[in-house]
Amino acid sequence: MNLALFDLDGTLLPGDSDHAFGQFMVDIGWADAATWQARNDAFFRQYQAGTLNLAEYIEFATSVWRSRPLAEAEAAHRRFMAEVITPMIHPSALALVAQHQQAGDWVAVVTATNEFVTAPIAQAFGIAHLLAVQLERDVHGHATGRIAGVPTFQAGKITRVTAWLASQGKTLADFDDVVFYSDSTNDLPLLERVRTPVATNPSPALKAIAQERGWRVLNLFTEAA
Repeated sequence: MNLALFDLDGTLLPGDSDHAFGQFMVDIGWADAATWQARNDAFFRQYQAGTLNLAEYIEFATSVWRSRPLAEAEAAHRRFMAEVITPMIHPSALALVAQHQQAGDWVAVVTATNEFVTAPIAQAFGIAHLLAVQLERDVHGHATGRIAGVPTFQAGKITRVTAWLASQGKTLADFDDVVFYSDSTNDLPLLERVRTPVATNPSPALKAIAQERGWRVLNLFTEAA
């Protein structure tokens, strides 16, 4: 049995769902276009540079919707899925996921984007296992703006994958192969840990590392999976 792990943004999706959801908050009038959008863009640049303070970003990114009734936030997310995410989902990405599922592999999304944004996206790909940034909730179930537990970011992805497998009575060593698809150098810790790292739609920095180390490079949206 094999294990297939997928980063989400830039990997299975040709865009970034976290940044796009922030832009959607601006588009529907929940966030100020002048100030909030500029800060959202600045955080995204920090992520790309590998310098993101994730706790600060989560507090900021959830601030627009977490004070609203949950039903209202969920309705906005359904619009986001229909208007933004569904058009992003490529047949090649769906086919790659299906290839692993049909082979009987364990399949999971491991993403640094929070669970509120990503749970419906993982469902759209037919992936049952989602390891995302968990949001702390108050006694009423409302997001507080803080992270719960270890975030699935950089080396935290190893910690969360290890804990998830342990909850299933497994370790990475129990699989014949462990493959991880990612586009970002933020994911180097997990890419270096698995047996088969695949630089998928890689950033220039990750592409250079992959070529130096002999890793497979997959341009998912321009070639057959």
